[in-house]
Amino acid sequence: MEEKITSTLRLRMSAKDAHYGGNLVDGAHMVHLFGDVATELLIKFDGDEGLFCAYDNVEFLAPTYAGDYIEAYGEITSVGNTSRKMKFEARKVVQARPDISASAADFLEEPIIVARATGTCVTPKECKRK
Repeated sequence: MEEKITSTLRLRMSAKDAHYGGNLVDGAHMVHLFGDVATELLIKFDGDEGLFCAYDNVEFLAPTYAGDYIEAYGEITSVGNTSRKMKFEARKVVQARPDISASAADFLEEPIIVARATGTCVTPKECKRK
């Protein structure tokens, strides 16, 4: 694979994403974002959404709260006959500051890595268009 295939999604965590007390967003939400990134990567590479087979590793490294902006990044790291190995990272780029006011937030000079994962997706040969 000569060209690096990447995808990045950025979105704000809302109050409806908060699952626990203190407006904490559950880690499963980051895994959901990684699934969306993987789908875009497969569409870019194969012209098909493909299928997510397995996560090899998932790490939750820092909390995410309603009001934070998360950038979910992924890239294809290796390509097999039908399998595509990928790595993912979720980074907090804006942090809500409810300690200051209900609408305060800081754009972070250095993003905070909140989650990492690796996994494998498959695009069936009959579905591959590229």
